[in-house]
Amino acid sequence: MTSSENDHARLVRLRAEIAAHDERYYRRARPEISDFDYDRLKRELADLEALYPEVAAGEASPTRSVGDDRSEGFSRVKHRQAMTTLDNTYDEVELREFCARLARLFGREDLAYSVEPKIDGASISLTYEHGRLTRAVTRGDGEEGDDVTANVRTIANLPATLRPVVPLVAPADDLFAAVAAVEPFPEYIEIRGEVFLRFDEFARINAAEQDAGGESYANPRNLAAGTLKLLDPALVATRRLEIVLYGLGACEPAAPVATQAAWHARLAAWGLPTLEHRRDVVGVEAVLAAIRALDAVRGGLGYATDGAVVKLDDFALQARAGYRGEGQSARKLSPRWACAYKFAPEQAETRLRAVTIQVGRTGVLTPVAELEPVQIAGTTVARATLHNADEIARKDIRIGDFVTVEKAGEIIPAVVAVNLARRAPECAPYVFPAVCPVCTTPAVRIEGEVAIRCPNTDCPAQLTTRLDYVAGRAVLDLENLGGVVAEALVRSGEVRDVFDLFSLEAVKLGELNLGTAEAPRILGFKNATRIVEAIARARGHDLGRWLLALQIRDVGAATAQDIAAVHGTLEAVAGSEILPRLARIPSLEDEVRTTNPKARANKGQSDGERVEREMRHATLKAKLEGEKAWRASLIELSRIDFVTAAHVIGFFDSERGRRAVRRLAELGIAPKAARLATAEGRGPLAGKTLVLTGTLPSLSREEAKQLIEAAGGKVSGSVSAKTDYVVAGEEAGSKLEKARELGVTVIDAAALRALLG
Repeated sequence: MTSSENDHARLVRLRAEIAAHDERYYRRARPEISDFDYDRLKRELADLEALYPEVAAGEASPTRSVGDDRSEGFSRVKHRQAMTTLDNTYDEVELREFCARLARLFGREDLAYSVEPKIDGASISLTYEHGRLTRAVTRGDGEEGDDVTANVRTIANLPATLRPVVPLVAPADDLFAAVAAVEPFPEYIEIRGEVFLRFDEFARINAAEQDAGGESYANPRNLAAGTLKLLDPALVATRRLEIVLYGLGACEPAAPVATQAAWHARLAAWGLPTLEHRRDVVGVEAVLAAIRALDAVRGGLGYATDGAVVKLDDFALQARAGYRGEGQSARKLSPRWACAYKFAPEQAETRLRAVTIQVGRTGVLTPVAELEPVQIAGTTVARATLHNADEIARKDIRIGDFVTVEKAGEIIPAVVAVNLARRAPECAPYVFPAVCPVCTTPAVRIEGEVAIRCPNTDCPAQLTTRLDYVAGRAVLDLENLGGVVAEALVRSGEVRDVFDLFSLEAVKLGELNLGTAEAPRILGFKNATRIVEAIARARGHDLGRWLLALQIRDVGAATAQDIAAVHGTLEAVAGSEILPRLARIPSLEDEVRTTNPKARANKGQSDGERVEREMRHATLKAKLEGEKAWRASLIELSRIDFVTAAHVIGFFDSERGRRAVRRLAELGIAPKAARLATAEGRGPLAGKTLVLTGTLPSLSREEAKQLIEAAGGKVSGSVSAKTDYVVAGEEAGSKLEKARELGVTVIDAAALRALLG
């Protein structure tokens, strides 16, 4: 293969690899590589596309688009002003060039800049109307994002109303004059910022997740982003998210200030949380000094920062500098007047002593680096993640190598590179085990997946971790059964699956040896009694918890409750007609695409073939629209994705699934849903159309909408003669007046709750 062919192949692979990382980062909030490594891949791709423009032209590329965090279960909202993406650099030379370009553009070196810490969180856009918070939307694809208002309202440091600003010239002793001098709030303003978690809260939540049998998050950014996308605001409220605000979007009338410095002062005056350690400077040398000062103090901050953002201070000059990508899609815009300087992650070099393999509850074999202890970011690191077999091969990591270790996201240590110059001759390529290190079953790799798995569901390591998971508070809440107790139960042969737990007796269980034959440690009757009592209580747990206990792939807590709600019983889930119908929607979408007469592949057909294809396309399109309408009629269905539906079907079609249903029946356990879904056309508001206006006490707009839809009703954005009720809160506007004109029944939040029952 020629050099050019190698480059072309590498370009294609890079596009696919970056797209996969975008999916993990933006949609799943579970990235597998550091920002530094991701930026390196993107830079390599950009260089190849510049070298071979004929290959790059006309094809979608991650270098010409930005990530998309939109997900199922949330309504989409279009930003009035696009949320742009910043150009990144790790190089002072490139940062100097950024400032030099602006100096050349405006013919002066003494440009004023705002240097702001770059908080490593999840981007958010807040809308305040007449000083009241009305909406919170994720970045999405830059043009539109997910409406997460209900979740953002739970953030303690975010005020729901802005604080009035009184000019200093107002007479302090004249109350009426002071009130008259209060500056009016903008009618509409988008304020941009970042939702984040402090390190201590991140540690608390991760500890709770592990206690409950869940998987820990890699860093605070992932956890903050994942929390914003939870479908239960009550659960969001238990995780102490914080927010910081710094950006300005659309504003009507025009922005009340003219510079970044004045904008931050206005945010503070309104009572909004603003950035610490922000500096106003003049000239490139002062910019670099401010960045170095931030780098010196950020290690002592209680939250993650991964760089500094440099912005031209003057809004008028920002407008003149403009954006890259103007005239194209808004999702591709990046400001020419701002740049992100990212700090390279703290790293250290040490020797790789060994690679151990951990076996998870789903059988995934995860490689872990055993290191000579080394200090990184103030802590001693002796183990680090190697991610998977592909990463080991790509980086050519060998036992005995001197490797570079960094704290990915400032939390989880990871091996990122090998020092080839220090490689000893005896360092041989690492061979990933072909068998499970615990049960010696041949390992398998499913096509299209990175993970290598042990397929033996009776593997002791899997059994132990599955019991650990089932014992968690969020699942069956089996007090004191996890950890060493689970390991001892598997080792003794007493328990081979969750159903065996129900045969345990306190007397015999109390004799369980948690230690070794040489150093026995007996569980004891008192501890055994508590475990047996917890197991007895588990018989009465609802269907959602039991679906979690069955450990079906991709079924988490929220999804389990939704599946339970639309089925009611375990037997209904096992014989579901709903899930197969849901799982078929993607194939129906594919058929609609392939039968489209306008598709390039269908050009050049005869008239008869074209007519036949048009008829089939119309039929399939109508069927698809019907299926989507059916899915939308149940809120719970819209939150169950197609892949998860397929996994649930596959589980209950398998011998393991059939055995689970059989064993539960034998044990007399018949779990039922904690709540049942209500489709449109059923429920107390069946067939009714409601309009929401104003601010409702103790109920957000999104919460009210979800309650109405769950009760079978429909929420409309405008009032007409067909509207049944207008739900009016404080400061209701023109919709209330329209309702009175048309004679539509107007109710308050209390009356709405009464209608909902």
